[in-house]
Amino acid sequence: MMLSIKEAAADLSPYVRKNAAHAIQKLYSLDPEQKEMLIEVIEKLLKDKSTLVAGSVVMSFEEVCPDRIDLIHKNYRKLCNLLVDVEEWGQVVIIHMMTRYARTQFVSPWKEDEEYNEKNFYESDEEQKEKNLKGKKPYAMDPDHRLLIRNTKPLLQSRNAAVVMAVAQLYWHVAPKSEIGIVSKSLVRLLRSNREVQYIVLQNIATMSIQRKGLFEPYLKSFYVRSTDPTMIKTLKLEILTNLANEANISTLLREFQTYVKSQDKQFAAATIQAIGRCATNISEVTDTCLNGLVCLLSNRDEIVVAESVVVIKKLLQTQPAHHGEIIKHMAKLLDNITVPVARASILWLIGEYCERVPKIAPDVLRKMAKSFTSEDDLVKLQILNLGAKLYLTNSKQTKFLTQYILNLGKYDQSYDIRDRTRFIRQLIVPNEKSGALSKYAKKIFLAQKPAPLLESPFKDRDHFQLGTLSHTLNTRATGYLELSNWPEVAPDPSVRNVDAIELAKEWTIGKAKKEKPAEKFYSESEEDNDESSSSSDSESESGSGGEKENKGEEESSSVESHENSSSSEDESDSESESKEGTAKKKSKTTEGSSSNEIEKKKKLISKNSKASGSSDSGSSSAEESSSESDSGSDSEFRKSKDTTTTKREEKLMLDKKVSSKQDVSLLDLDDFNLEAASIAVTTPAILSPSLVADLEGLNLSSSSVIDVSIPVFVPMKTHELLHRMSGKGLAAHYHFPRQPCIYGDQMVSVQVTLTNTTDEKIENIHIGERKLPSDMRMHEFSPIESLEPEGSITVSMGIDFCDSTQTASLKLCTKDNHFSVNIQPPVGELLLPVIMSERDFKKEKGKLTGMNETSASVTVAPQNSTRLVIVQKVVNVANLGVVPSGEDNIHRFAAKTVHSGSLMLVTVELKEGSTARLIINTEKTVIGSILLRELKPVLSQG
Repeated sequence: MMLSIKEAAADLSPYVRKNAAHAIQKLYSLDPEQKEMLIEVIEKLLKDKSTLVAGSVVMSFEEVCPDRIDLIHKNYRKLCNLLVDVEEWGQVVIIHMMTRYARTQFVSPWKEDEEYNEKNFYESDEEQKEKNLKGKKPYAMDPDHRLLIRNTKPLLQSRNAAVVMAVAQLYWHVAPKSEIGIVSKSLVRLLRSNREVQYIVLQNIATMSIQRKGLFEPYLKSFYVRSTDPTMIKTLKLEILTNLANEANISTLLREFQTYVKSQDKQFAAATIQAIGRCATNISEVTDTCLNGLVCLLSNRDEIVVAESVVVIKKLLQTQPAHHGEIIKHMAKLLDNITVPVARASILWLIGEYCERVPKIAPDVLRKMAKSFTSEDDLVKLQILNLGAKLYLTNSKQTKFLTQYILNLGKYDQSYDIRDRTRFIRQLIVPNEKSGALSKYAKKIFLAQKPAPLLESPFKDRDHFQLGTLSHTLNTRATGYLELSNWPEVAPDPSVRNVDAIELAKEWTIGKAKKEKPAEKFYSESEEDNDESSSSSDSESESGSGGEKENKGEEESSSVESHENSSSSEDESDSESESKEGTAKKKSKTTEGSSSNEIEKKKKLISKNSKASGSSDSGSSSAEESSSESDSGSDSEFRKSKDTTTTKREEKLMLDKKVSSKQDVSLLDLDDFNLEAASIAVTTPAILSPSLVADLEGLNLSSSSVIDVSIPVFVPMKTHELLHRMSGKGLAAHYHFPRQPCIYGDQMVSVQVTLTNTTDEKIENIHIGERKLPSDMRMHEFSPIESLEPEGSITVSMGIDFCDSTQTASLKLCTKDNHFSVNIQPPVGELLLPVIMSERDFKKEKGKLTGMNETSASVTVAPQNSTRLVIVQKVVNVANLGVVPSGEDNIHRFAAKTVHSGSLMLVTVELKEGSTARLIINTEKTVIGSILLRELKPVLSQG
């Protein structure tokens, strides 16, 4: 076998050499003693220039001798340049090997982000030199390091998910942190694959999103859960959404989570509740909101949802127990209905831990638990014992005998855990002759301050495994896993990657001797040309792609420099011969050029100028041409023919432009003449006919003077909850829109807020605190209220400029002692003011607002809704519209204008035969129009 492998490794066919590479790892698994001889074959095959062999031999290298990094040095640059053309399986293997190689041979590029980027913007060069002298040298990336990063970048567009994942992990572990952003778009693209691929990709994204939230924030919607997703995918997406939560997007995410809680998948619903708990602990601004939402879930019919809510509420209350006595009381009342042991145990622990805050309720809970002690789960029994012990120490008058009764029951329980706990507690809290020294410290033991639990992501500690590996997926070290080494403090000698000049010189001489069929060099001319064309196409695709424009200039310049540096070290020996060949080619080109006539020269000059001004990629292409001086004769001829064809096209275009420009000038002259004539005609009104006057009036674009704001149609008042009394610690708030012009500004919507004090004490200094409004939104808050008596109520008015959008106004409602985060969101119908106009004016304005400004839909109208009175009432209930008189029984018209911009909103309801109707909305504000259409449809169709 060994002999046949050696023979096959020297075969002329690359396919045979590839199979020899495959055989190496198989033979090694059968007979590991052959390792040294196999390494010799691997070393020989690593020098192979064929793309077929590269992936297979690197796989054998990884299996047989992954620690022999010295074998890669000489072949590093070749592998980097061949990578794009290797088959997908080989690309994955090479990239993983290169990741480990880079971590041992290059200095960390991350220090540059931390230290070097801290340089002052206005820092002089002298100051920078002083810093360098002190030992803080600016980071300069090794050209070979840059070569690896640049050559793997195009593979992010690979059709193979494994290749994309391999490049992503390479960028994560090897690239500068400022360049990692480009992998996010490619990883999100993989989420369209099958569920197995999604699972692996989402696991890696979950790990990445903990450290770098900014990578995936723009793609937040890609992680929304779909109903068709399996539970494992749903849970991972939920994990990522929780990691990406911040102050800016938390309101959107919480609305999304509310939907997930209602899911039929109970495991997923429970995970969502845990996610809400994590958001509440991480973002202090929404802690109260999340807590109130979880309290509302306690009344859910599903036991699993209730149980999970209780457990999460318990953890949240531990962070700030002083403020939530009401919630603990509410949970104590639910104890009779909740049957899940974990939830019951959590409630009992809470009541026991904070028994001094609920002194009236805690003894009664213990009494009830004593009755059902024998039928409870072991987990609940242990918490009943704890509750009894704590109450015995804090309120022994009421609970002394109850606790002794429970201890007696526990003494004879079937579970030895409960029997042991009972004996232990009795010796600690009930004083007797046998009790030891510990009984003195019973209060300190039982009532000690407990640290609040940390709600953390399960992916937090996975980053020590290499991304994309089985060990990372399983979160445990798998057999065959190779650790990524730490970056070296000082980079090893980069000259080890330089290819020997003697060998190359020999190959060049052989190649020159055989001019008819030149032998392949380390990089053959055809390969170089292919590399140039591929790299130029890559650079064009990179500069053209919208998602990778952030560091375009820097990447192009650095890639050109690194390419020059890397090629210079390899091609030192062959620079002379190349330059000779290059000069010979240049001479031939110049002679051909001189033989061409003057017209050709002019054409070339025109084409050069147009190329310099028009093409965005000219800089990068010229840099690539300068870096590689060898061009074949066929290429030069091809370029010549291409240049001539392009110049012909451009000359034709220029001629067309001249002709068109002449025509344009003449047409413009005519238009100017007509306009002058029209202006003269307008200045002499006596000559105009009445019909022409009417036409000129119709041309007037300003709104008709007849259109004025009218009194709104009376509708029942709709109130919206601003602050629940439980959330507001006794302060309740509701708001409604009175449909009146705002006294604080013409562009503001009037909002009336009703504040109610439901407590027995006076609430003082009620006012609006911190406001979080979008940049263009304005608000006029109400004057501070000095005090609000018990059971008292007061209505105050505010003005908010919503800028013709339904975006939420977030603010803080404050009292003397507390502040509560509240939101005011307007229904789309309240962003309008009714206008009065005639039917003729309505039709004229509607005629202007067609095409893109018109949205319509068919509605099935119930028979009882077809009368004019009912339609008017239903439409006006939804939106603050004015009724336009109509001469037709089957057409109903409504008009309004938006509060902020004054844009017209025209609504038409056309009743047709049968029970169908057509609902048409004409407005420049197409977004508001489409929302209003969506809200009016169900109102007209319902009975």
